Amino acid sequence: MSTIFGIPPQALFGQLLLGLINGSFYALLSLGLAVIFGMLNVINFAHGALYMLGAFVAWLLLTTAGIGYWWALLLAPLIVGAFGVVLEKTLLSRLYKLDHLYGLLLTFGIALIIEGVFRHQYGVSGQPYPIPDALRGGQNLGFMFLPNYRGWVVVASLVVCLATWYAIERTKLGAYLRAATENPVLVQAFGINVPVMITLTYGFGVALAGLAGVLAAPIYQVSPLMGSNLIIVVFAVVVIGGMGSILGAVLTGYGLGLLEGLTKVFYPEASNIVVFVIMAVVLMIKPAGLFGRER
Repeated sequence: MSTIFGIPPQALFGQLLLGLINGSFYALLSLGLAVIFGMLNVINFAHGALYMLGAFVAWLLLTTAGIGYWWALLLAPLIVGAFGVVLEKTLLSRLYKLDHLYGLLLTFGIALIIEGVFRHQYGVSGQPYPIPDALRGGQNLGFMFLPNYRGWVVVASLVVCLATWYAIERTKLGAYLRAATENPVLVQAFGINVPVMITLTYGFGVALAGLAGVLAAPIYQVSPLMGSNLIIVVFAVVVIGGMGSILGAVLTGYGLGLLEGLTKVFYPEASNIVVFVIMAVVLMIKPAGLFGRER
């Protein structure tokens, strides 16, 4: 059997697929964080808890109302986004004129509350969520076996990331959003309701976390701990890409996922720290991140 650098092709490409799947979630979550920070200047530490909330909403829709995966893909992000709108209007909106640290501490507290409620109600053991029938099975590509659902996650994540980047960077609405962060008074003078725009932006950012939670539910068990296990890595991805950079969040998320997968093949002991090593190196060379701008 031929090998690549002494590694069987099935093992190498299998780990690359796992890295690509992890990278899909890194990209989606860091995209939501980048949207919120770039538009609102809020470091949203509750993002991991809202990702977990999206997975639990999908699971509860299935177990209590019989609403399956495809409807959950639509409903769960809307529910999480609506919850985010309530958080922004009642809590976060009071902190915009204060230091970033206050927003970080508040959202960290919100994350602990959300996680604590679900741990109290459901414990720490995971709840299974079935793969939809249309995406069961897989494809034999010759050099590896590709499960249909994992392929769907990669494609869906990429489409959402590219669509979000296009909407923010290439449309009139995106131009208004970017202008509102630079000079909200001027934008308001053109008849645009900036506070409503900010609220909807936060709702959209957390809806992306809810969508990621639904996509993750059939792969990882639905657990109150699933967000806290991921959020630190996602923050590292955002820092490497550049805080507030949409393109940086997407490219860095996928790239670091693949690099993490390769590290598991060639040096498994370093796979859990490779992202943080890269973060330290990037911060020493370019403190604003690879795609970030000095503020």
